Amino acid sequence: MSVSLEQLLRDARVDLVLSRIEKDELVIEEVINHLENNSRSVKFNAILVLGELGQKSINGLSKLNACLEDNDWSICREAVRTLGKIGEIAKESIPQLSRMLKDKEESIRKEAAIAIGKIGSPTQEAISSLINALKDKNEVVRTEAAKALGRIGQNAHAAIPHLMESLKDVEWTVRTASAQSLSQIGKESKMAIPSLISALEDKDWRVRYRVSNTLIEIGEEVVPSLLEILNHKNSIVRKGAIDTLGDMGFSDPNIIDGLSNLLSDKVEAVRGKTAYALRSIGKEAVPVLLKGFEKSKKGMKNILISALGGIGTEAKEALPNLIDFLKLPDQEIEYIPTFTNKLKRNIATFFKDPFSNKASIRVESARALGKVGINSEEAVYALEKALNDPKKIVRREAALSIGKLGSSANIAIPSLIKALKDENPDVRWRVSEALGLIGVDTEDVIDGLKELIHDECDYVCESAINALDNLTEE
Repeated sequence: MSVSLEQLLRDARVDLVLSRIEKDELVIEEVINHLENNSRSVKFNAILVLGELGQKSINGLSKLNACLEDNDWSICREAVRTLGKIGEIAKESIPQLSRMLKDKEESIRKEAAIAIGKIGSPTQEAISSLINALKDKNEVVRTEAAKALGRIGQNAHAAIPHLMESLKDVEWTVRTASAQSLSQIGKESKMAIPSLISALEDKDWRVRYRVSNTLIEIGEEVVPSLLEILNHKNSIVRKGAIDTLGDMGFSDPNIIDGLSNLLSDKVEAVRGKTAYALRSIGKEAVPVLLKGFEKSKKGMKNILISALGGIGTEAKEALPNLIDFLKLPDQEIEYIPTFTNKLKRNIATFFKDPFSNKASIRVESARALGKVGINSEEAVYALEKALNDPKKIVRREAALSIGKLGSSANIAIPSLIKALKDENPDVRWRVSEALGLIGVDTEDVIDGLKELIHDECDYVCESAINALDNLTEE
């Protein structure tokens, strides 16, 4: 004999009730009728089931609204939550839900704000009640009220001044939700630009991140205000303005000019953010990045080189600089893989650059050439020479970049074959990988790769096998 629906609800077997509804949707009406059951557990679980069903529970709206008046606060809260799950078709419940934003129980006020946001009804009563809830003593209620106003969207424009005020709330969650909602309300949020700009000074990075996104979503109207604070005394504000302008990606000469001045900022993080922002702008920012080399030290040079690499082929103007940075006289000295020569070379290299500090610029240049130097013989030639660099990390990155240049790098094949015998396994790995990507299956290439199949390092063997598979497949 099957268990009754009432018993399943009493035992909180929501899964079994939903299973029955799947087979027969008429069971929904039975569940709705149990909203008037005298048993608290039956009533509570009936509400819970209707919430899981969402819009299929439309016939239960009137009885769910009646549950909002229940003496048991947990029944009221679950009814509120279910009405939110039902969504926009539950708009008839908005008046009661709006009143419940003043309930003495905090969890009910919180769920009422969430439910109104999900229903999304832009009634004056709903918006006014949510605006009042922005001053609730509980931070979670204030946060959910701010989020709900954002979900209502542009019809909640009357809330903009109040959300602007909430950008100063003591709790970061409220400030973040308020910033997000301002962007969701739309173009009307332009009036909030001054408050949002001020909020870039917020002590919490999560708030600043959301504020920046909101400014981006508002669009071009915020650019003049952001340019004004590029010289703000607070480096956090400067970084926020730089990030925002960079993410907008506008190739406006005023923006590029404003950012160019910050490449020499006294704060390292600001300089780095500036280079990244100019990278996001792209081709138009290349001259400014190149000019930045004039006064930059090693660390900043690396950042500028990386930014140019990020721009890719549109930064071809930078090729002479990148090639020049990669060059080293020692690359012209023939590498002979004998014990004596290796020892002499390693000792000389150590004394010239013991911690590879000088090599870091060559490493970044090699990486950048793999992105900027496509179809450039000069780039391939420079990378080919770098396969003989005293520093293994430079040789490795040069090989990796040659592989990225693909078939246009076939002039480097003789040097790559020679580099298959490099003393460093990482170099051999990247060289074999590059040969597979270039795709020229000469006898010398095949023989060289076959010698690596039994290399002492497993990953080198695997790379050689993969390269051979790429070259020999029909």
